[in-house]
Amino acid sequence: MALDEAVLALAEVPTLRVYRWAAPAVSFGYFEHWADGSAAHPGREPVRRWTGGGVVPHGEDWTYSLCVPQGFAFIRQPAAETYTALHAVLAGVLSQEAGAEAVLTPQAAPKVSAACFENPARSDVLISGRKVAGAAQRRSRFGLLHQGSLQEVVLPASFGAAFATALAGTVEETALRPEEQETGRCLAEMKYGTEAWNHRF
Repeated sequence: MALDEAVLALAEVPTLRVYRWAAPAVSFGYFEHWADGSAAHPGREPVRRWTGGGVVPHGEDWTYSLCVPQGFAFIRQPAAETYTALHAVLAGVLSQEAGAEAVLTPQAAPKVSAACFENPARSDVLISGRKVAGAAQRRSRFGLLHQGSLQEVVLPASFGAAFATALAGTVEETALRPEEQETGRCLAEMKYGTEAWNHRF
């Protein structure tokens, strides 16, 4: 979570970050209650996201973030349009790479719980009627942060590269820069790892 915010603050070009979790964890949206996030998955380390959305278990999922700095035309579109556009690309790559037809949810389903993957929102990604991909966005003075998770889908090793290429056409693979790592470390220590942040609601 901290590194996603750090990358957004320092990115000069749109940046896709794909990552796995070192241990089982659970993230919950900025406006969710601490109790919903921590009690739903006991034994997992909980953390509040900077973006919205519900409760998402992590560990076996494929997690990614897309940071688009200010100045790029894409983020001048309304949030619903950027969300749909990104998930349309994701669904197309899933259909090609995972061997199953992926489609977008035409409209939001009634909310049944705080669990993100039990509540398909408009333009979430479905396979055989089941939500497999959800995300949340936040806009700040730095640009647009889109955080997403794919659950219970077998993905080939080439999936991340295929998704990046479908998004941008021309892709350069890079490691996190030292300044991004240091900013992320500071944010983890002073924000995401604090009780004030995680227990704010």
